[in-house]
Amino acid sequence: MIVPAEVVDYDPRWPSWFAELHARLTPYLVGIPHRIEHVGSTAVPGLAAKPIIDIDIVVPTADLVPAAIARLATAGYRHEGDQGIPGREAFALPPEPLHYHHLYVVVEGNKAWRDHILLRDHLRADAADRERYAKRKRELAHLLTTDRTAYVSGKGALVEELIAKSGGSPTAGGQGRTGA
Repeated sequence: MIVPAEVVDYDPRWPSWFAELHARLTPYLVGIPHRIEHVGSTAVPGLAAKPIIDIDIVVPTADLVPAAIARLATAGYRHEGDQGIPGREAFALPPEPLHYHHLYVVVEGNKAWRDHILLRDHLRADAADRERYAKRKRELAHLLTTDRTAYVSGKGALVEELIAKSGGSPTAGGQGRTGA
């Protein structure tokens, strides 16, 4: 599957894509207390985004993370570590994924989880900031085919500002801590 490399207008199919992925993941996590959250830009109605569904599997305690990682491996996901964002375990897609998506395991209440939720919920509630963020993403979209790291870094200061505005705390060198 080719990685989407464009920022597009909000697509009303994104929530149903998340629901399909949720249904596919759930059987692998039976017996592990968890919640599956739709995070990132595709979880914000009206927000332009890369057509990539971001998913957090939220477990209540850190001791459940290894079990979740092992279960996701049986579903074909390959664990890729935290990719430089402590508290957020990332996964490569299984062969022939249903929809292109990013999958993470996070512990409820940790910084990675809070940042995802705070940013999502703030953008859902604040139309002006939602538009500012969409504008910034469109300005940087040309980088998606040549330098994805620069695309993420270019959004970093605004992401930090929006998270702080919604009650989160900044991190040292916080750029790029979210792929939203």
